[in-house]
Amino acid sequence: MTDTAKAQAPARKQPANGADRRVPGTGGRPPRGAASAVQSVDRAVTVLEILARLGEAGVTEIADELGVHKSTAFRLLGVLEHRGLVAQEQERGKYYLGAGVLRLAGAAAVRLDISQEGAAVCRTLADELGETVNIAVLESDAAVNIMQARGPASVTAQNWLGRRTPLHATSSGKALLAYQPRPVREAVLARKLPRLTERTVTSPGELRDQLAEVVERGFAVAVEELELGLRAVAAPVRAHDGSVIGAISVSVPAYRLDEERLPEVVERTVAAGEELSRRMGYAC
Repeated sequence: MTDTAKAQAPARKQPANGADRRVPGTGGRPPRGAASAVQSVDRAVTVLEILARLGEAGVTEIADELGVHKSTAFRLLGVLEHRGLVAQEQERGKYYLGAGVLRLAGAAAVRLDISQEGAAVCRTLADELGETVNIAVLESDAAVNIMQARGPASVTAQNWLGRRTPLHATSSGKALLAYQPRPVREAVLARKLPRLTERTVTSPGELRDQLAEVVERGFAVAVEELELGLRAVAAPVRAHDGSVIGAISVSVPAYRLDEERLPEVVERTVAAGEELSRRMGYAC
């Protein structure tokens, strides 16, 4: 191309925020649907940030901030309002952040708090028993490990941190599920419970009985249900209002957790759960 042609060629239009949203492997052009979805998400997040900064704003004001047509801003606000992330003072009034944002922030705060408060408890229990200790929280239909400590006798290098583990086949999962409202428990029991080992409980009736025992005894046990050769004990962790917000568990090679040692592991795990619950504001 000649210098004259280059000068006459139209400049490539950049997005309003200056970001180049090209997707690798598409010849420099994002798929139309993908690009539109990303742009919508970006705009929706920006709406939340605008309302967080201003406190409240009308459709016109938000549209001006986004640099979009008023109808586009109205559609974005409609979706966010439907999900409870924004609310409106009155019909055609200004918008502000909704209770849904508080719910999300609260969930993040609980996870952060239990991680911070649980670190010392987790480490102490791991040192006392010499085994691997985890703290897990409920996330949708799984238990997610958010804290881990390995004791001096731990023989596995497996990292459980951040892993989603099934509720029906782990001690943490059972400890979490047992204290959920009945509709939540029944929703899990209504699904197919996959068999992970020959000892995994896949019968809804049997699992229901086990969950009742967890509540009665105050702890959960999993015997080679997630992995052969692995046994675990878990105790619930409560918030200030008594609700179960997590579980602390000890994972032990099966050959080291026989019937003689089980009571000691249960006792110390339950004590650790009570200690962490006190740190979270619960009066045990």
